[in-house]
Amino acid sequence: CTDNEDPRKGKKNKGTVCGYPLSIFFIVVNEFCERFSYYGMRAVLVLYFKYFLRWDDDLATSIYHTFVAFCYLTPILGAIVADSWLGKFKTIIYLSIVYAIGQVAMAVSAIHDITDTDRDGTPDNMTFHVVMSMVGLFLIALGTGGIKPCVAAFGGDQFGDHQERQRRTFFSVFYLCINGGSLLSTIITPILRAQECGIYSQQKCYSLAFGVPAALMLVALVVFIVGSGMYYKAEPQGNIMLDVCKCIWFAIKNRNRHRRKQYSKKEHWMDWAEEKYDKLLIAQIKMVLKVLFLYIPLPMFWTLFDQKGSRWTLQATNMDGNFGALIIQPDQMQTVNPILILTLVPIMDNLIYPLIQKCGLNFTPLRRMTVGMLLAAIAFVCAALVQIQIDTTLPTFPSASQSQMKLLNMGSNQVQINLPGNDAFELPAAKASNEFLTFNEETINVSIGNPPVTKLITLAKEKRQTLLIPSNLNEQWLLTQDLTSKPQEGNNAIRTVFTIQSGSQACDFSRDFGFGSSYTFFIPSTLVFGESCHQSITAAEDIKPNSVHMALQIPQYFFITAGEVMFSVTGLEFSYSQAPSNMKAVLQAGWLFTVAIGNFIVLIVAELAKIPKQWAEYLLFACLLLAVCVIFSFMAYFYTYIDPMEIEAQFKKKDDEDEKDLKNKKRS
Repeated sequence: CTDNEDPRKGKKNKGTVCGYPLSIFFIVVNEFCERFSYYGMRAVLVLYFKYFLRWDDDLATSIYHTFVAFCYLTPILGAIVADSWLGKFKTIIYLSIVYAIGQVAMAVSAIHDITDTDRDGTPDNMTFHVVMSMVGLFLIALGTGGIKPCVAAFGGDQFGDHQERQRRTFFSVFYLCINGGSLLSTIITPILRAQECGIYSQQKCYSLAFGVPAALMLVALVVFIVGSGMYYKAEPQGNIMLDVCKCIWFAIKNRNRHRRKQYSKKEHWMDWAEEKYDKLLIAQIKMVLKVLFLYIPLPMFWTLFDQKGSRWTLQATNMDGNFGALIIQPDQMQTVNPILILTLVPIMDNLIYPLIQKCGLNFTPLRRMTVGMLLAAIAFVCAALVQIQIDTTLPTFPSASQSQMKLLNMGSNQVQINLPGNDAFELPAAKASNEFLTFNEETINVSIGNPPVTKLITLAKEKRQTLLIPSNLNEQWLLTQDLTSKPQEGNNAIRTVFTIQSGSQACDFSRDFGFGSSYTFFIPSTLVFGESCHQSITAAEDIKPNSVHMALQIPQYFFITAGEVMFSVTGLEFSYSQAPSNMKAVLQAGWLFTVAIGNFIVLIVAELAKIPKQWAEYLLFACLLLAVCVIFSFMAYFYTYIDPMEIEAQFKKKDDEDEKDLKNKKRS
């Protein structure tokens, strides 16, 4: 179709394949690439905040959810711009350019070599990287949110009224592309992040993990532009959202002006707008407000749902991702969600819902949404149980008033150790003490050997240290610094203590470290090269490896995804069915607004609550959603389902009758 040819008027599409407009294939490819770009960047975002920008868990979580919230606020702006000014096509083009610039800015912000002047692998000007990343995220939020309400609607515009079946198929394929792009990107970008890259020093390759989504966004833009000549481009028709807001505002002002007793009350407060606005419009707004009232409790669901990309990803960094032949990165666990969506949607539609209906149960959309909220709460109970299990395996690090120390006997003879507050014990040659010992004193007397040699040791508060005991106890005793946190991103920390060098001779030694562990390897001077030389090497385990497997996260992902299918998919269907024909976009904007508010709630809890135990925070969210679920179930119980088309038809019929009566009066 040309720009002026509306397919709804029955004109033949400019190029069709199997009855489908050729233009929609460009739109579908564009959506796939754009969703790959968005979800790929978002998959590694919280880890970028924590491990590249060096932010703590709470700040990383807060900024992540602030970004997601803005991504769901900007659709309102995009809808207004498209409907009132630029039209859908130009809005998609211009905001996609903004989107691509934002993705490129994110990729540049993750290049550590730009400010790494001393070439130690750590950026020396972190302000540059923070500013670049925040500018990039702002542009991405503006771009992805702005085009969100336009792309699907623009695709629907390409079909005529005689192509209803093809239009339904298009929306199904469109939804499939969203989840397909999400699935592939959450598999690929964590792999890219785990690679090492750099000019002067090799570090985790966040720049590549952001660069590939940036490239896909550029591809999405180019593909969309290539199809330009085939699109039907509807002209802006004015924004119904603005008309709704003006009508509501006028009703509120008019009601306040007529609060005195001499004025008769209206059946509904929106009826105060009848002086200026059409009764049909007012009736349509009443229908919308009725649904928007039901939206009030909904943000709490999104508060829980979107934490799978923040808190749950951080939880996975303390878990074992070894699945045998496959090693799963912490941020790759998010792929479970789109996989389950593609599996559960047809199962729910073709098996579960029909089975419930055959059992004689009236499983209405609002009841499905209530069950979806309940499943999300169960998911967070599962997350809390997993977190409790993780916490039992984590080492106990010293508090601000404590110090911890372990000992390593570097000599060839067993020695006796006497420490204050502890029983005397024997430490074999070339061995380390099993656990770190905790001391409240800053200085302690340590006696070693028989006869004992006693020295005053000064410990560092809030630190872990290892005391190296030499063969000759009269020589200097050294204290080395140990880790006071788990190795980041599931990596391992290894320290070697060498006491011998030997020309070309070598000793082969191998060990399976696991994830998140820390070791000290000691090679004694008594080492004899040969096949059994590895037996003389001491491996002191300072921090145990992650022992809780990532597979334990699968139940919480299953429940949250099942909740999403029942809540989100059903909610969109319910909103569409209860919305007037010209206000479906208004309710869509309201639905997206609940997602934004949900992410702001996470921000408030993460920054203000400061709950010390993560499992307790999970349970708090679960309890909040359960409380909201009860409230929503009462609201749903008193809701009366309507047929907007029938109501609109009644008003139009009444208008036609009034017009007919008016004509008859004029004739008479």
